[in-house]
Amino acid sequence: MSLCRSLSIFQSASFPIFLSLFLVTAASADQIVLKDGDRVTGSIVKKDGQTVTIQSKNFGLVTLKWDDIATITTDKPLTVVLPNDRTVKANIQTQGDRIQVTAPGLPQPVPPSEIVALRNDTEQAAYERFLHPGILDLWTITGSLNIAGTKGNAETSTLTTPINFLRASNSSRTTAYFNSIRSTANVAGVSAQTAKAVRGGWGFSRNVTKKVFVNTFNDYEYDAFQSLDLRVVLGGGLGYQVWKADAGRFALVGGAAWNREKFSPASRAAFVRNSAEAYWGDDFNYSLTSRTKLVQGFRMFNNLSNSGEYRLNFDIGANTALTKWLTWNISLSDRYLSNPVPGRKSNDFLYTTGLGFTFTR
Repeated sequence: MSLCRSLSIFQSASFPIFLSLFLVTAASADQIVLKDGDRVTGSIVKKDGQTVTIQSKNFGLVTLKWDDIATITTDKPLTVVLPNDRTVKANIQTQGDRIQVTAPGLPQPVPPSEIVALRNDTEQAAYERFLHPGILDLWTITGSLNIAGTKGNAETSTLTTPINFLRASNSSRTTAYFNSIRSTANVAGVSAQTAKAVRGGWGFSRNVTKKVFVNTFNDYEYDAFQSLDLRVVLGGGLGYQVWKADAGRFALVGGAAWNREKFSPASRAAFVRNSAEAYWGDDFNYSLTSRTKLVQGFRMFNNLSNSGEYRLNFDIGANTALTKWLTWNISLSDRYLSNPVPGRKSNDFLYTTGLGFTFTR
C-alpha cells in the first residue's frame, strides 16, 4: 500500500472522530441566545438581579441583560433560586415562553421572571460564606503609617496612622476605625507640639429587611488642643439602604445617642458635660475604578439636653491599590463643635496621605 493511499485512509477515518469530538465539546457548554440572534457559549457564572454573567470561551467574562435573552441552556447543574427562597440544584433550558428547571425528582417549568438567581459552584460557595461567615472571615483592613518632616529654618515632624476595618456579610456590617496625628515644630530653638489627637470607634448594623437595618455605634476622641480629655459617644437607631450594587452602597441613618465629654482647660478647673443627642447622616462607599475605592460618612448630632448646640462629624477617604497589598491612601476627617472650651476654635480638621497596606480575608 502506498504512503499516499495510507494517509488518505487515515484522514478519511479520523475526520468523523474529530467532528464528533468537536460536536461533543460544543455541546458540553452553556449557551445563551439573545433576542437579536447573537449567541454566547461558555460557562454561566451567575444571575444577579437583572444581569447574567457568563465565562465566554472567546471573550472572557461577559455580562448580559436577563431581558435580552431569548433562550438559555445549561450543560452542568447550577444553583437555581426561585421565589420564596426556594433553592434547587438543576439544569435549565428554555422551552417556549418558560424555562424548564430539571432537578432530580422535581422537573418544573417556570416563567423567566421567577428565576431569582443563578450561581455556579464557586459563586454558591462564596454566597454561603457571606451568609454564614466565621468570626475571622470577610474582613478588609486598610491602613498606613505616614511620616513627614522638615529641616532648615524650622524643624517639624508629623506622624499619622489611619486604619479602617470592614466586615460585610449578606446580613450584617461591622466597621471600626482609628486615626491619630502627632505633630511637633522647632523654630529658633523653641519646641512645641502643634497637633495631638486620637479618634476611634466601631459600628455594627444588621438587616431587618432588604432595605431597613438597625445599627449601633461607639465613638471615642481625644484632642489636646481642644482641651478634650475624652469624648465617649454611644448610640443606635435605624437605617435605610437607598442604593446597593456590586460597586458600592448608599444608606441613610438616624437615631439617638448619649455623649459624655471631659475637658481640662488651662484657664479653669476640669469639667464634664453629659447630653442626650439626636443624630442623622449617611454612609457611602463606591468603587471609582477596579483599583480605587471611596468611603464617606457624615453625622449631625443635635443636642437634646441643651437646645441649639450641636456637633458635626465628616469623614472621607480613598485608597488606590498599587499592588496586591500596597496602596496609596488619602483621608480627611473634620469635627465641628458649636460650644468649644473658651479660647478654642470650633473646628478641627485632620488630613493624611501616604503609602499603606490592605489585607482581605
